[in-house]
Amino acid sequence: MSVDQKQVSKIVDAIGGKDNISAATHCVTRLRFALVDESKVDKEALEDIDLVKGSFSTNGQFQVVIGQGTVDKVYKELVQQTGVGAASKDDVKKASEKNLNPLQRAIKTLADIFIPILPAIVTAGLLMGINNILTGPGIFFEQALIEVYPQWADVASIINLIANTAFVFLPGLIGWSAVNRFGGSPLLGIVLGLMLVHPDLLNAWGYGSAEEIPTWNLFGLEVQKVGYQGQVLPVLLASFVLAKLEIFLRKRIPDAFQLLLVAPIALLLTGLISFIAIGPITFAIGNVITDIVVGIFEVAPILGGLIYGGLYAPLVITGMHHTFLAVDFQLIGSTGGTFLWPMVALSNIAQGTAALAMMLVLKDEKLKSLSLTSAVSAYLGITEPAMFGVNLRFRFAFISAIIGSALAGAFISVQGVKAPSIGVGGLPGFLSIFPEKWGSFFIGMAIVIVVPFVLTLVLGKMRKEK
Repeated sequence: MSVDQKQVSKIVDAIGGKDNISAATHCVTRLRFALVDESKVDKEALEDIDLVKGSFSTNGQFQVVIGQGTVDKVYKELVQQTGVGAASKDDVKKASEKNLNPLQRAIKTLADIFIPILPAIVTAGLLMGINNILTGPGIFFEQALIEVYPQWADVASIINLIANTAFVFLPGLIGWSAVNRFGGSPLLGIVLGLMLVHPDLLNAWGYGSAEEIPTWNLFGLEVQKVGYQGQVLPVLLASFVLAKLEIFLRKRIPDAFQLLLVAPIALLLTGLISFIAIGPITFAIGNVITDIVVGIFEVAPILGGLIYGGLYAPLVITGMHHTFLAVDFQLIGSTGGTFLWPMVALSNIAQGTAALAMMLVLKDEKLKSLSLTSAVSAYLGITEPAMFGVNLRFRFAFISAIIGSALAGAFISVQGVKAPSIGVGGLPGFLSIFPEKWGSFFIGMAIVIVVPFVLTLVLGKMRKEK
């Protein structure tokens, strides 16, 4: 089924015309533009177009929510009408970076590093959830399922091995993505990350309980032989050094000798710097960050839950929520679980609930349909249609979702709800929670279903009366 060419023309006109487009691409649900001047966008006219389910600006890109499947057809028609060359996501990212300040560029860099590895981490979270169901006591019986049915024990063991792989070799995943982001060879990034968790090194998880720390003696300099399992900062900084060294060497070594010299020199120097300086320093910094975050939630869990649970959705608007992925990974690696991600799952549900309530508040059939479909999407972890298409358009719905999310965040923080991994941030999120905390998490889910729904209906009724 083809798209309405007139509606695509209206989209082009609403974003300032074809001369206002520097570059354009699309993802699964959205058109992504790098615009010459975002002030030329007529948002009211844009969001009045039937094809458009919402719009927002983030990280220097102006994004128009269209919907899965349809966006491909809209993009092809847009390219045909405007003559704008089909650009890759990297092209649009480079064009949009011109509009970013230093802080936004730093946040975008973290997002560019962590987002590509999320599918592996989310998959690990879902598999851990299945393993939790098989091995957790008190779910189906007083004993664990594998104790009642021992034939499932080895199946659970294999699932656990597969699920843990992404976290055991997390530095390898980060190294691949980070070195690629910094302009180096991704393959060298994988080698660097795996080097930091080599089995010859003392496992980082056993560092605190080790009676003796093995060392290298480099001409009188004692260097600890310690791995960096589950650590984020060491491989991030080491990847930056490796990429810059590789770029430096490639510019100065003749092509005929690059294969023999560039990779060995870059890896050797980066390895030495990593074990001598980068690793120990960033390992200490990572532990301090972990201690601060954990300390805040231990001293004032209600306050911490209220703040993070309430602020997560506004952070999504700015793109700053991506910075907390590094904190989640650090918490998982250092303490075995994160108490931040469960609040993310509840925040997504809250946005979906507010959008669902708007279906009863609104009279416009197009918006009612959008409210329903975007609510389902948010319940499955994709919140952009609900947030940008419905809730932010009617601010009271967005505020209602924030209030529900903050209350639920405070509750589960007091209850000590944690996740051993990042999973699907919606209704399936309970699979990634430690089974012994399912009850508390389900109460949190009830809060983000009831509170935003009731508040949105009440505020919507008050708005109509006014």
